[in-house]
Amino acid sequence: MALKATIYKAQFNVADLDRHVYIDQSHTLACHPSETIQRLMLRLLAWGLNADEALQFTKGLSDTDEPDLWRRNLMDEIEQWIELGLPDEKRVRRASHRSQQVIIYAYGDQAASVWWQQMKSKVAQFDNVSVVFIADAALTELEAMVERTMQLQLTIEGEQAWLSAAAGSCHVVPEWWHRGK
Repeated sequence: MALKATIYKAQFNVADLDRHVYIDQSHTLACHPSETIQRLMLRLLAWGLNADEALQFTKGLSDTDEPDLWRRNLMDEIEQWIELGLPDEKRVRRASHRSQQVIIYAYGDQAASVWWQQMKSKVAQFDNVSVVFIADAALTELEAMVERTMQLQLTIEGEQAWLSAAAGSCHVVPEWWHRGK
């Protein structure tokens, strides 16, 4: 018998003082059996850091042709492609050709450092690709905040983020390894 996804609901209030974006939006997310709670919370954090009413969660792990999140325009063109993890060069190249902007949220302290040393020169070839590192310590704090139904408040200022929920709070400092356009 196949394992089923676990459903999480999040009411997400974002106050991004850097971009002057203020959004209150509900999300229902399926956590695939092979996905960790840390990765689920990183998906939510990535949405909050790039908050936009058009930014959508995709099938993610269930569909290898899609990123974890994307924003499409009215002509169904991909404006923003958000990938979590440590994609290979082929996937980064494909994403950069299909989307106006690509953001990779790398995580896993040891593996991400090794991946970045191998990918640094390759990523630099693409003007529209950015790489942001999220430390394991922040992911551990995010994991401790998870509930099946969450009320989340994210405040962003000076490229730092504060996420709070009933189960706790977390201070996240995204580390920009590479900034595309």
